[in-house]
Amino acid sequence: MQGNVLIKDGEKYGGKYVATRSFKDTTIVSFGEDAAKVYDEAKKQGVKAPVVFFVPQKGMVNIY
Repeated sequence: MQGNVLIKDGEKYGGKYVATRSFKDTTIVSFGEDAAKVYDEAKKQGVKAPVVFFVPQKGMVNIY
């Protein structure tokens, strides 16, 4: 099974929330420590439905 890569510079954004224009257009429009602020900043930039997600730090174990 092949996974989807949402961003290429994951190490740069590790431990932060990132907003992209969409799942297809993965241009990063905002990032930061607070998901709500990242979302609001993306909306201010004119993105109608930003995709916001958390980028784990390299080596961080995630349990879902």
